[in-house]
Amino acid sequence: MKKLDPKHTAISTILAFALIPLSGFATDIYLPSFPTMAKFFGTSQADVQLTLVVFIVSSGISQLFVGSIVDSFGRYRLTLAALTVFALSSVVIANSGSIAIVLAMRVIQGITVALIVVSKRAFILDVHTGDKLKHYTSLFSIIWAMAPIIAPFLGGFLHHYFGWQSNFYFLATATVALIVLELVYSGETVKERHPFNFRTLLSTYASKLKTADFALTLIILGLTYSMVIVFNLASPFIIEQGFGLSPVVTGNVALLSGLAILVGGVISKATIHKPIRSKISIAGPLLIALPVVLMVSMHFYASLAVMIALVFLLHVVSGFTFNTFYGYAFSRFSSHAGIVSGLTGGGLYIITSLISYSITESLTIESPIMLGVAYAVIAILVIGSFLRFVQLTHKKAGEKLLSTMRAA
Repeated sequence: MKKLDPKHTAISTILAFALIPLSGFATDIYLPSFPTMAKFFGTSQADVQLTLVVFIVSSGISQLFVGSIVDSFGRYRLTLAALTVFALSSVVIANSGSIAIVLAMRVIQGITVALIVVSKRAFILDVHTGDKLKHYTSLFSIIWAMAPIIAPFLGGFLHHYFGWQSNFYFLATATVALIVLELVYSGETVKERHPFNFRTLLSTYASKLKTADFALTLIILGLTYSMVIVFNLASPFIIEQGFGLSPVVTGNVALLSGLAILVGGVISKATIHKPIRSKISIAGPLLIALPVVLMVSMHFYASLAVMIALVFLLHVVSGFTFNTFYGYAFSRFSSHAGIVSGLTGGGLYIITSLISYSITESLTIESPIMLGVAYAVIAILVIGSFLRFVQLTHKKAGEKLLSTMRAA
């Protein structure tokens, strides 16, 4: 098997970071096409939204298991196989005339993206250590946030000039280019293979999920990410049907949303040495206040510009919170890199999909006011999780201090 050439470590690390946002590209690039796809397939708004949800669900569930698989069988060959299947499924979607086929291909894409992203996160943990590893793990969510900035903007442009199918042709073409680069510069990096055992896997997951602060971290990650997904699901219909604007505008608005997430992540990284409790004491009040301002302002003055400004601020806070807890989750355990990567990514995806789809289905978000209501519901859940997290970590710090005093 081809192993990673040490002289290619730098470029293969860049490739790893280039592939980590693939999940974001797969979810965001075709957002501006939602209304057009509903008309093309002769189906409902909910069915088109479901193509995004099934991708997230299949990716989340898969990440729970592929972490152990890549720890057992390696990263390199599985990544190449997954990239190939992802490219082929994108071509199938672009040539499909059935929403059922699109849904099936999106499930397959969710599985393949899970393999790719978990493998590449584990790759970073394989080849880097110490401060460099801490630096790179703090970049995970920042790099991931590049996709929500670029993908919908590009998708709106492609849709406007070449139709919704061009989004999936672009995904296929870009993936083929990455396959070539992987073949040239990448290689296997797993140092110690852990035999795949389903019962052992469940036992390992159970032991980590019994660690209360880690489990609560996954819930907070899922909740903050669901704010982004709810906006992604609802905004094309609010902008294109509610405000009567084009898919290009949807793409531009989504670009600003993604930029907000990136800004929040950068602020979190810049304050990486600040206590996590001081961070959430700032983020919490903003998360609850901004949705209220959104609802009130939209009631008196339904302006797209005002909505975008408030969503931008809210997503900055969401990105800040997500990055803060994402780094905490990865620093919580150092062994079984693939399993930790899979459990973190899969857990937050499953929670995100359940929350975001439940909220969009129950609230029928077709106006800025209802978008504010959705944000407020999620914010209340986040605040409750924050309070419990502080309680748990305070107790943990007290127990550690008591143990130290006894040892002395």
